[in-house]
Amino acid sequence: MSERRARPVSKHGKKSVWRRGAQPPAPPHPAPHPGPAGPAAAEPVELHSVVNSALYRDGIRVSTPTGLAETYRELREQPSGMAWIGLARPTESELLSLAAEFDLHPLAVEDAMEAHQRPKLERYGDTLFVVLRAARYLDAVEEVDFGELHVFVGPDFVITVRHGAAPGLSGVRSRMEATPDLLKLGPEAVLYAILDAVVDGYAPVVAGVQNDVDEIETEVFRGDPDVSRRIYELSREMVEFQRATRPLVGMLHGLIAGFSKYGTDDELQRYLRDVADHVTHISERVDGFRQALSDILTVNATLVSQQQNTEMRALAEAGFEQNEEVKKISSWAAILFAPTLVGTIYGMNFQHMPELSWRFGYPFAIGLMAIVCVTLYLVFKKRDWL
Repeated sequence: MSERRARPVSKHGKKSVWRRGAQPPAPPHPAPHPGPAGPAAAEPVELHSVVNSALYRDGIRVSTPTGLAETYRELREQPSGMAWIGLARPTESELLSLAAEFDLHPLAVEDAMEAHQRPKLERYGDTLFVVLRAARYLDAVEEVDFGELHVFVGPDFVITVRHGAAPGLSGVRSRMEATPDLLKLGPEAVLYAILDAVVDGYAPVVAGVQNDVDEIETEVFRGDPDVSRRIYELSREMVEFQRATRPLVGMLHGLIAGFSKYGTDDELQRYLRDVADHVTHISERVDGFRQALSDILTVNATLVSQQQNTEMRALAEAGFEQNEEVKKISSWAAILFAPTLVGTIYGMNFQHMPELSWRFGYPFAIGLMAIVCVTLYLVFKKRDWL
């Protein structure tokens, strides 16, 4: 465990210019209200974003401060101790207070305030700033929910700033407190535990996504009309998942590369290499999901196109058959119209018609009907209308 470093001061014994500017302004004191016992003292305002704060020595919790000010004071009184402060959606004044106390770099503090950062690892002097994207699978809605975690790791402190519901670090703290031999390795051991928890949290997400991909494949070949939307939504989630996991591979390899330079414990080196192997495997699985979804989308588009072609062919065949029936009906209507026309003409009741008194008028009318009908039949038959 390294010695607690001295805070930067100017030659006049005051805090540096940036630290003075970073400190939150002192709240105005309300005017005292006289009472029976005299003026009432103003009570300090508690900070509600501090999820957990503890001091450790040799891997054992020795104190549980109730606020940031108490944590600062007790850490100064225990030079060989380590502070682990957990925050959830902290205010700007809280982050500036931490920055002033632990000499955090302004750029890192600004990133922690704004959130929505890509996973990365930055080293500012003897302080590491790590941004992680945690993920969890929501079974009820079959979606992947992402959270963001910022970690400041110094010689004698670890500060976690959580944005979003995931990940909860209470289990990580309990696990580390149950293994004091690991916790006494210092802030780097806490960083390992956080990295391990985040990467282990990816495993249920991978299992859930694998199940979704299997269901989508079934829906594609079953012809579900809503499957395209589901493929698109899952593909977008995989893009986010890839952005969360792929940078971790380079981050962990960067940590591994600095083992010898920063004197990382041998046992801790093995643990970090194990985490690097896991995150590499997860990253490869996510890449595989993206490729699989792309292939499924292509297959779905092909199947939809084939289905549309089949439907168009069926419509064309139905139209052709209908056209053939219309031809037959039209042909027979024309054939039957001919005798009707002849009969109608000879059925008119006029006194002076040439064929009314003709002996062969009736056979002539019948023959004319037969000739016209046969002629029309032959014409339509030749044109394949009958």
